Amino acid sequence: MAAHDAWALICRLFAGGTPVLRTTLSPRETSALSILGKVVKPTVADQSFVLCPHCQQHRAQVWGDGRGGRMCRCPDCGPVAVEAADGVALALDEDWLRTKMRVALGIESRDGIDDLGDGVWRLGDARRSPVLLARDLTRVLHESALLDRVRVEGGDIRVITPRSSATRGSPFGAGVEWLVLEERFTFYGGGIALIGTPSSSAKPAIADPAAPVNGPFSADFKWAALPDGDGTPIRFTDGQAKVFEALWSFKGEATTAERIMQRAGLDSAKPSDLFKIKTKDKGKPEPEAQHAAYGALVVTQQRAGLYSMPCAAGALASSPHQISGKGETFMA
Repeated sequence: MAAHDAWALICRLFAGGTPVLRTTLSPRETSALSILGKVVKPTVADQSFVLCPHCQQHRAQVWGDGRGGRMCRCPDCGPVAVEAADGVALALDEDWLRTKMRVALGIESRDGIDDLGDGVWRLGDARRSPVLLARDLTRVLHESALLDRVRVEGGDIRVITPRSSATRGSPFGAGVEWLVLEERFTFYGGGIALIGTPSSSAKPAIADPAAPVNGPFSADFKWAALPDGDGTPIRFTDGQAKVFEALWSFKGEATTAERIMQRAGLDSAKPSDLFKIKTKDKGKPEPEAQHAAYGALVVTQQRAGLYSMPCAAGALASSPHQISGKGETFMA
């Protein structure tokens, strides 16, 4: 989940093209900063206006209070003291973004990046396909000369932009492919990966590591998209993934905690131990989502001490060393 939140934040910052106040980030975006590192970094921003520190609803002008401090006047809250942290802004390292996009697309290093102005860059050629990266799809649609500047004989053009609320499908004619930044790429392993099958002129894409392979789970059981959820994959720890993989191997049949944990190669007494929310993690979205996923996917027969995973019924064991056994159920 954190990786998807991180990528969503990267896309938002790129589309905006300007620093944003840290106080405007959602809780999930704030949590994602920890895995982004220097990809998103503090920067100098206009300190004459801030988001009201009290209601977080209005931008208000800042002035000195005559005592070495600063104040703003919110339309709803009136005069509010402004602390230094209220003006902290964050910006995307766009050089990092463009460089990693080239790697994801297999663009040769000898091809330079051309700044075409006003938020449009030519990243280079992926084989014989020129690649444009733009902040706004509308700019490229309304200025056809941009495509003419990069067009090469016998090669389709690939245009990458953030999602557009006004355009869907294929806005360009033949010979131009539109790739939606949020949908066709993802943040993975400190870099960027291309999702899905590219056109024949491009190099093979990197598979989405969170894509469902084993029922709702990814190939390595480190991600799952819940059937009744919002579609956002949930990321699990290595230990949690081993528990789910062990449960999956029993093909939906109920079995004991001992057998499950032995097959997972873990020392804990029962599967649910790996999904308990520690006191320090109370209220954090990722541990909460992991705990909820366990409750949704695992069934516990409390009195019998048995566990099962109904969604694994009829599934083939995912690893050669796994053999059929009694299944599991959810134990709180």
